[in-house]
Amino acid sequence: MSDAPVLERARTALARIIGEQDLADVDVSVLVKTLTPEEAIGSPGRRDFPIVIGRERVIEAKVLGARAHAFTDSPTEFVGKLGEILDLPLMSSRERAVFVATLNAVLRHVGRAGQTLHCRDDEPERCAEEICRHILERWGRVRVGLIGRNPAIAERMSQTFGAESIAITDLDEANVGKREFATEIWDGNAKTAELIRRSDLTLVTGTTLVNGTFDGIWECLQEDGRDYLVYGVTGAGVCQLLGLNRICPFGRDE
Repeated sequence: MSDAPVLERARTALARIIGEQDLADVDVSVLVKTLTPEEAIGSPGRRDFPIVIGRERVIEAKVLGARAHAFTDSPTEFVGKLGEILDLPLMSSRERAVFVATLNAVLRHVGRAGQTLHCRDDEPERCAEEICRHILERWGRVRVGLIGRNPAIAERMSQTFGAESIAITDLDEANVGKREFATEIWDGNAKTAELIRRSDLTLVTGTTLVNGTFDGIWECLQEDGRDYLVYGVTGAGVCQLLGLNRICPFGRDE
């Protein structure tokens, strides 16, 4: 990829698609709404997911009937046109969340992205199991880093690869310094580069596209030549447009 910020590259690609699909002059309304945990994720068995606790929310964008989600800690609502989305400054998490969710919905509408709706009920646990199975098949028993605390994935990683072979970073101060599944959660503002250097494979939450940290993470991954996977629904559109490695075993396409 070029050195331009990832969301700016995505914006350019989205503008091209809108032109190719003759959507630029169409009166398109975009609704982004904040979902309750139950609407977004159903009733998972465990209650320690950030969205259940209340530290994150899922927003839902609708474009010509296509629906898509994005995770954010700065939820907001927006009603307007696609042209307005292309003009967003993308300087805040709120703006980036609206842009990313809408991008996902547009690509879902034109058939270029799938798995844009979050999994529900027991599927987050099954997702963690499937991700670890995929890593074992593709890379073997390697050192794995997790950027963005996902308790189901973290627990399954610890069980599969051993606590000594995993590292976790998070931006939530309530999580930093805690030990979960025999692993200390590091400060994502200070130790993400170290996590990447010590890991053979890094799992990166798509939420990094919304909170503004993805470009720095990407730079570290490229400098160290490390393998990676972007996980979850948030990165659906950006990963498709820019050819990034993504995994989302149970994302929905309703």
